[in-house]
Amino acid sequence: MVQISESEAVGNSSLSKAIHILKDLGAQSVEGVRLIDLARRLNLSQPSAHRLLKTLIAEDMVEQMPDSKSYRLSLEFFSIASQARRREGILDIARPSLLRLSATFNDTVFLLVRSNFDAICLDRVEGPFPIRSFTGDIGGKVPLGIGQGSIAILSYLPEEEREAIIKFNMPRIMDRAAIDEVDLRIKIEEVRRIGAAQMNFEMIEGMAGLGVPVLDRNGIAVASLSIGTLASRLTEMRSGTITDLLKSEAQAISNKLNPFDPTLRYPASALRASSKS
Repeated sequence: MVQISESEAVGNSSLSKAIHILKDLGAQSVEGVRLIDLARRLNLSQPSAHRLLKTLIAEDMVEQMPDSKSYRLSLEFFSIASQARRREGILDIARPSLLRLSATFNDTVFLLVRSNFDAICLDRVEGPFPIRSFTGDIGGKVPLGIGQGSIAILSYLPEEEREAIIKFNMPRIMDRAAIDEVDLRIKIEEVRRIGAAQMNFEMIEGMAGLGVPVLDRNGIAVASLSIGTLASRLTEMRSGTITDLLKSEAQAISNKLNPFDPTLRYPASALRASSKS
C-alpha cells in the first residue's frame, strides 16, 4: 500500500500525486478502489483526489467501474506497460537462458534486476517442485541482501554503493529474515570469492537457492540469474554443476546487454540522497 504524509501530499506536484494514485490503484484488488479510501490512504482531500482521477480518466490511464463508484487502472494502462515490457532489452535477451536453465535443472529460475535499494523479479520460469521465494511472482521485489539473487547483485556493486545499501537496508532485512550484518558481510565475501551465492541456511524453511550476478561492461552487477529449489535437491554434487551453468548463461547475457536498456538504469542521485537520510 502506498502512503505519503500530509506534508508530502501538500508539497508534491500534481504529477507526483497522480503517480501515487496509479501506484495505489495497482496495489489494490481488481474490485477497484473507492474515492474515500484512496484519498485517506494518500492523505489527499477528496476533491483533490477526484480532480486527479478525472485527469487520469481523460488520459485513459484510469477507469471508473460500471455501476460502481470505484476506480481501477484501465486496459490502456496495461497495454502501455505490456509494450514497455516487450522492449528489446535484458528481458528478451535472458528469456532463452531461463528456459534452458529451468529445463536442465528441473527447478524454478529467476531473473532479478537491481532497482536502487531493491531487487525486482523481472521474469521467472517455473519448475515442477512447489517453492516459496522472497520475491514471489514477476514484479515482486526484495531489499538487496535477502535471497540468493539479491545478494549476488549486492556483492558485485562498487564498494561505496554497497556500503550505503547495507547501511540503509539492514533494518529492512532484519524485519524479514534471521540474518544480521555480520552474516550478510560474510556471505558477500563468499560470493565475491566463488562468484555465486548459495542460500541453504533455511531463510525460508525447506527452501534453498543459488544465484550468480549478471555484470555490465564495467563488471558491475545489474541483474542476477538464480534458482529456487527444495533444500534436499541442492546437494554439494549438484551445486557445482548448477553454479557453472548459471555462470555460463549469465556471461552470455552480459555479452549481449544493451547499455541503453532502460530496465538497467537506476538513479544514483536517489541512492545517495536516501543513504544520507
